[in-house]
Amino acid sequence: MAADRRGAGAVVWLACSMMAVVLSGAGSSPLVDAVRRGDAAAIRTALQRGSDVNAAEPDGTTALHWAAYRDDVDVAESLIRAGARVETANRYGVRPLSLASQGGHAGIVRLLLRAGADPNTTHGAGETAVMAAARAGSVAAVESLLASGAAIDARETARSQTALMWAAVEGHTDVVRALVKAGADVSARSKSGFTPLLFAAREGHIQAVGALLDAGARLDESLAVSSTETAGGVEREQREANLDAFLLATGNAHFELASYLLDRGANPNAAPRGWTALHQVSWVRKMGEAGSNDPPPEGSGNMTGLEFVKKLVARGGNVNAAVTSRRLPVGSSGLNFTGATPFLLAARTADLELMRVLLDAGADPRAPTAAGSTPLMVAAGVGSSLPGEEPGTEAEALEAVKLLLTLGGDLNAVDANGDTAMHGAAYKHLPLVVRFLGDAGARADVWNRPNKAGFTPLQIASGIQRGMNFVFSHETETAIRSLLSR
Repeated sequence: MAADRRGAGAVVWLACSMMAVVLSGAGSSPLVDAVRRGDAAAIRTALQRGSDVNAAEPDGTTALHWAAYRDDVDVAESLIRAGARVETANRYGVRPLSLASQGGHAGIVRLLLRAGADPNTTHGAGETAVMAAARAGSVAAVESLLASGAAIDARETARSQTALMWAAVEGHTDVVRALVKAGADVSARSKSGFTPLLFAAREGHIQAVGALLDAGARLDESLAVSSTETAGGVEREQREANLDAFLLATGNAHFELASYLLDRGANPNAAPRGWTALHQVSWVRKMGEAGSNDPPPEGSGNMTGLEFVKKLVARGGNVNAAVTSRRLPVGSSGLNFTGATPFLLAARTADLELMRVLLDAGADPRAPTAAGSTPLMVAAGVGSSLPGEEPGTEAEALEAVKLLLTLGGDLNAVDANGDTAMHGAAYKHLPLVVRFLGDAGARADVWNRPNKAGFTPLQIASGIQRGMNFVFSHETETAIRSLLSR
């Protein structure tokens, strides 16, 4: 299912359209009806009575289409012997060979090819029979098509993808090997810059990745910077630009695959977009709470994110690597991330398990961003833009702040934006954190001041405009007023 996503839509559309087209019409002849139902007796009767073998339903679907779809070799052979035309396309341009290939029906594919079907038949936006068979995972069908002259590196027109890409994204390793053996281009790129290796890495297919590396794919293949258009025609940079297979695997929670790529020589400190795999783990593990627009990836394999972090550090991953870009590719945080360490990002998501693993590996628990935002401030909520949707529940944030305080965090630190931990708790709507900070010694003469945006913690909690919304928290406001009344 090789489409440049975040969704693999083009191939799904092809498969569904083929099936929907064939399943749509009511039979217009006894023979078509019989083949559609798989009624062997009715098929014999219809053929004996001389039914037109090329009769079609209103949408152009013939009995041979149905036989190809149902993988009924005997019926298809009888139809062809009776004069069924193998190159007939229905109203949507679908031919029997495309249906047989889409189903991975190697016997039907061979039969149709022997009867004269064009091995380079296409459907829709130029999807070839080889692509469909590769997606289905049928080595036999792919080999039959290639042996009959199918173009191995043909590209569909929507996304400029090849059959090898389709096999790679589905993880059909045997098909990958068959295509490579037949000469498929392992370095071909789709319109969005994906190679077969990058497709396989994004989907977490270890064996397919290994087969492609063995065939000459390179670990340094990465997605070129390119732009895509939104529905309104506005150009924006591709979200995954510059990422290599290792970072694609990590970013999609394929930690076992990422570990395998380390074993194959991937750079543990690669940071083409300003952040490393160690940074990635923080947001991959915890992208957001219920209702967030950034659900975490499903991931794959038997290795956890924490196990991967330990291996990554053991292989030379810099536990105190600093982010060199202002923004990260997830969420809507208002934090300037330049200078952020993996530990600070773990504090941002209040991921105590990850924080402790990084501490054991030598992370600096007080290292701030370039703008002076400390892990304690970030754990308390500094940079929060969407309270209730960002990673880290109130209980988790409270525990993270407590831990950071024991590690020498400064309750009264002020960053370059004039924000304190108390400002953060107000932004993220964390009344329990507000009370804890006050009880632990946060000084009102420090935090009860406007930040550079002009807001005190009380004003933030009472309500400020954020984008198109007026956001407030009565509970947080009450907690702050209680501290100010002491």
